Amino acid sequence: MALRARILGAAAGGGLPQWNCGCENCRLARTGAITAQTQSSLAVSGNGKDWAILNASPDIRQQMAASPELHPTGLREMPLASVLVTNGDIDHVAGLLTLREMQAFDLFATGGIHDVLRANPIFDALNPRVVTRRTVALDAPFDLASGLCATLFAVPGKVPLYMEGESVETELLGEQTVGVHLSAGGRDAFYIPGCAALTDDLRDRLRGAALVLFDGTLWSDDEMVRAGTGTKTGARMGHMSMSGERGSLAAFAGMGVGRAVFVHMNNTNPVLRPDSPERAEAEAAGWTIGQDGMEITA
Repeated sequence: MALRARILGAAAGGGLPQWNCGCENCRLARTGAITAQTQSSLAVSGNGKDWAILNASPDIRQQMAASPELHPTGLREMPLASVLVTNGDIDHVAGLLTLREMQAFDLFATGGIHDVLRANPIFDALNPRVVTRRTVALDAPFDLASGLCATLFAVPGKVPLYMEGESVETELLGEQTVGVHLSAGGRDAFYIPGCAALTDDLRDRLRGAALVLFDGTLWSDDEMVRAGTGTKTGARMGHMSMSGERGSLAAFAGMGVGRAVFVHMNNTNPVLRPDSPERAEAEAAGWTIGQDGMEITA
């Protein structure tokens, strides 16, 4: 069997439209002129039967309902084998509270991310008798689901917003922000929904990859500032931008990636508009703009 992936949510935190935002994209999404997108999540399978969810977004109930592969197969039988979270951001862990209905699955994360979850007692709603928390070491392969192997690796990032102090390091390397290398049936893919910079080590890891799903939060670093929707740059939030000398379009050029897909896009990102020149530029550079429900076979 080939490695199958389904984008459950292509947007960053807040989704599209974001509930309190009147930017151009959100207005267009509310009228149906562009497609609404839910918050960051991916479903993957190595055999087409057993599935893992990467990042449990606040929209996970809606996302699973829209995905026939994830529907119950019996009274309380589910194809969901596991959930893996790549950082402690609210848009990646809040959906765990929706999965509290006494359903068995494995919850995979680094020790650092499990520490974040343990520090908040609300996550004790995931009954340990049925949800097994499994700690994963970096660069150590493990079975994520039947027929599906995963390896976590550090990518530059920062601690979640709710853990920030007076000073914030935005390109930390450690257990707080990770990417995922997935492999099944001789096929490989990489999932990196949050990344502050493409380091030499990360570039070497991804060079020649068949499929990379990568952080597409903003088109330009000062996008939110210029749009009047925020005061932080992409770099301050721990995300590479798509454009510019240090952006992902330039960074990935010449790396020989077979298929590159942007995920985790902020509601202000102009590539979410199919007729925008920014989208045309990204697609001309070989990138696919991820969308809810998009299915990809590696």
